[in-house]
Amino acid sequence: MNRRVVTVFGGSGFIGRQVVRKLAATGWIVRAAVRDPVAAAFLKPMGDPGQVNPVMADVTKPASVAAALAGADAVVNLVGILYESGKKTFDAVHRQGAANVAEAAKAAGVKAIVHMSALGADKSSASAYARSKAAGEEAVQAIFPTVTIVRPSVVFGPDDDFFNRFARLAQISPVLPVFTADGFSARCTEDGCQVDWFGSGGPTFQPVYVGDVAEAIVRPLNDASLAGRVYELGGPRRYTLKEIMDLVNEQTGRERLVVPLPFAVGAVQAALFSLLPIAPPLTKDQLILMRSDNVVRGGKPGLAELGVVPVSCESVLPGYMGRYRPTAG
Repeated sequence: MNRRVVTVFGGSGFIGRQVVRKLAATGWIVRAAVRDPVAAAFLKPMGDPGQVNPVMADVTKPASVAAALAGADAVVNLVGILYESGKKTFDAVHRQGAANVAEAAKAAGVKAIVHMSALGADKSSASAYARSKAAGEEAVQAIFPTVTIVRPSVVFGPDDDFFNRFARLAQISPVLPVFTADGFSARCTEDGCQVDWFGSGGPTFQPVYVGDVAEAIVRPLNDASLAGRVYELGGPRRYTLKEIMDLVNEQTGRERLVVPLPFAVGAVQAALFSLLPIAPPLTKDQLILMRSDNVVRGGKPGLAELGVVPVSCESVLPGYMGRYRPTAG
C-alpha cells in the first residue's frame, strides 16, 4: 500500500521541525518545503531513510509551491514572519503566500490542508500583522473550504523566541520592562498614598507548548473527523507580562528589576530599533499587538476537542532556561 505524502511549508522552523517529527512517527512521507533544503538536512533523521525529504519552495513564488505539492495528499502551511523586511511583507507572506499554497493544493488534488494562523487574527485590527493573518485565513477558506485552521497563542519551547528573548535580555540588562496602559496610579487616604505601578500587569498571554501545537496540527490529518474547523490553542494558564517577567527571573536565577513602562516609551524604542541593520527586538506593530490580550476567548474548539492535554510552562522551562543562570557553564 502506498504511504501518504504530506508537504510541510516552513518545515525547518521552530514549530515545523516538531510537526515533521510527529508526521514521520505516524507513517507519513514528509516533504519539508523550505527556502534552503541543504540547511534543512537536519530533518532527515527524524524519519526512516528516505521518509523525510527537504525540498526548495518559497510561498511567495507559485511555481515553487506547485512543484513542492505535486503528488501530495495533504499540506501544512506554517510559514509566517514577525516583522517586515523588503519584499517579505505581512501581506505577501500571510495572505498571498497562503493563497498560493491553497491554489496549488486545490490544483494538485490535495485532500487536506492545515493552515497555521494566530490568536488575535482580525481584519479590523490596528496591527498589520493581525490583519494579514485574518486575510490569510479568508483567502485559504475561499479557495479550500475544508481547511483546518489553528490559531496558537505565543508558542514556547527550547528554541522559542519568547522566553528565550526575555532571558537573553536578563543576561545583559539590569531591568526587565513591562509595557502597561494603566500603571502609575495613586490612591490616597487619610493613612497615606499607595502607588499602583503596574495596574493590570500589562497584556495577558496564554503560552502554549510547541509540542502541543504540533500535535494539534497533526491530529486532523490523521483523523478526518477533526478536520475543517478553526481551533484556538492556549496553554493551561494565563500570565500577565509582569508575571512573565517574574517567571523569567525565577527560571534564570536572576533578580532583575521589573519596571513598568508606558506604551509611549515603547513606541520610541521601537522607532529606534527599526533603524538597526539586524532583526529588531521590538517593532511598532508588535507594540500595537501588545495592547490586546493574547488569550483564548472561547466559542471555538481548542486543544481539549483535539484530545491534547496542554503542558504547563513551569514543567518545561527548567529544561532550557537553566542555560541563562549565572552559574551556567
